[in-house]
Amino acid sequence: MASTELDPIAATSVKTPRYPRLAEFWFYFSKNRGAVIGLVVFLMMVASAVLAPVLAPHAPDMQYRDAFLAPPVWHEGGSWRFILGTDPVGRDMLSRLMYGAQFSLLIGAVVVSISLVAGIALGLLAGFFRGWVDVATSRVMDIILAFPSLLLALVLVTILGPSLFNAMLAIALVLVPHFARLVRAAVMVEKSRDYVTASRVAGAGKLRLMFLTILPNCLAPLIVQGTLSFSNAILEAAALGFLGLGAQPPTPEWGTMLASAREFILRAPWVVTFPGLAILITVLAINLMGDGLRDALDPKLKRS
Repeated sequence: MASTELDPIAATSVKTPRYPRLAEFWFYFSKNRGAVIGLVVFLMMVASAVLAPVLAPHAPDMQYRDAFLAPPVWHEGGSWRFILGTDPVGRDMLSRLMYGAQFSLLIGAVVVSISLVAGIALGLLAGFFRGWVDVATSRVMDIILAFPSLLLALVLVTILGPSLFNAMLAIALVLVPHFARLVRAAVMVEKSRDYVTASRVAGAGKLRLMFLTILPNCLAPLIVQGTLSFSNAILEAAALGFLGLGAQPPTPEWGTMLASAREFILRAPWVVTFPGLAILITVLAINLMGDGLRDALDPKLKRS
């Protein structure tokens, strides 16, 4: 008669998660309720940006001459035609906010990508080779950090000329030192580890040691820093847009929307309230996600 008992090894393999690291990451991330809420809100923002051509009730640049500064639907005189009202030239606020999410998220993604690549390259060179390379790189990063980030970005955009691309380039340059210093410190710690020495003895070249051996072990703090820099990029791009040095009208960028409507703040407060809330909610959601990522990726901060 065949035995009906399960093989202990087979039973263990069935219970073992297929992706244990992902399961562990989600366990610690989900314990931070604020991070989960931030993730949900951020995903909603991404969905509204991606689906804006489908979900937006009007074109973002369409002007309705019969609806200048129309109030939101819950105000007296409001209608469901313009749920969040219209701006001073009759454009639908809800549609412009949804399309504006595309620009804000694009700004964050482009800025973080540029600054991350440049910061990793500079940090790896400084931390791995040390000597004059480290001294020169560190002093340049210190000079950039000596200036207030928004002021330096403002000067750079003034020199390059006001445009969305120049604003993203300036903000990326301002954020490079944060990534470079973080990578440099991590490389200096990892360089003395036994696994790096074993790889060097095995004949690994310098490029292989830097990019394939050391860099993967420095990614956790970089992911957290990248998340926080994403929110900083959105804030600084909105500030430059508000000052007229970022995205130019009629681009539906949130900072530009604030600048074009500031003179109507008393007469029609919704034209500045909704773009400001969009910036606040998006930045807050990303920062909450950053806190959750820090808890989930940093072994010293993982909760019991």
